[in-house]
Amino acid sequence: MTTQGELKNKKIAVLMGGLSAEREVSLKTGQAVLKALLENDCDAVAIDVDRDLPGQLRAVAAELAFICLHGRYGEDGTVQGMLEMMHIPYTGSGVMSSSMVMDKVVTKQILLYHEISTPGFVVYRAGDDPAEVMKRCRHFPLVVKPAREGSTIGISIVHDRAELEAGLDEAMKHDDLVLIEDFIQGDEVTVSVLNNEPLPIIKIVPKSGFYDYASKYTPGQTEYLLPAPLEAVLYNRLQEVSVAACKALSCRGAARVDFMVREREFFCLELNTIPGMTETSLLPKAAAAAGVSFNELVMQMLADAGLNK
Repeated sequence: MTTQGELKNKKIAVLMGGLSAEREVSLKTGQAVLKALLENDCDAVAIDVDRDLPGQLRAVAAELAFICLHGRYGEDGTVQGMLEMMHIPYTGSGVMSSSMVMDKVVTKQILLYHEISTPGFVVYRAGDDPAEVMKRCRHFPLVVKPAREGSTIGISIVHDRAELEAGLDEAMKHDDLVLIEDFIQGDEVTVSVLNNEPLPIIKIVPKSGFYDYASKYTPGQTEYLLPAPLEAVLYNRLQEVSVAACKALSCRGAARVDFMVREREFFCLELNTIPGMTETSLLPKAAAAAGVSFNELVMQMLADAGLNK
């Protein structure tokens, strides 16, 4: 890892905004990270990413990149690959890890290979016969979601075949690969992992009953129980499995692992390689509970910046 003294001598580009459906959240994350870097006396500058990112990076003579891009082109290995080619060290996971985690189908296949439980699922691709997919969906409710989007964009909980058809139509507006997943009735919890160490677990209790986009990003719409009120054995096991999932998918720096807990069972839903850093985001809450301030969290994430991950 790079020392803080060395980091302060580097020109740091904070990559934010971007081209994905999560642009607005990315801008908030980027501004919060930029503020922390400047408060830590770093030489940092914001870049609102467009299609000429190489030119934008050259214009500011960037030596390090702090990636705050959520969703496509930022979280899927695309920008990581470009930074590798430009030989600019960057925060977070590498090209392959980012690509795998962004694809929820690939993530679930790797979790199953490593014997980490995840809800049962069916995959629907553009061109598939909807009637054949319907036949494979024998029970309800189900969760229908684009396989390569975040922030619950395009997601539906469906209770019958008519709703399933509508859910597929909605998800296909965002991706031509759709995940149809068993709905797990239980408690949603999330485990943040920072440099291979688990942080305190958060239980998520949305007032609407569903942790959707509004619940995630509107202050006051969700209650966060920290640490999550779980039995000690289950709590410790969730932390262990979170670290194992991150290792299985080669995650680096900061990541977040989401679960549904039903009594003493748990099911891994997905991972996130660029967790949000907004006022309602979960990673900063978990870090604070572990005694790590927001500014210190940002510096720890930056210290892991590198290439060939």
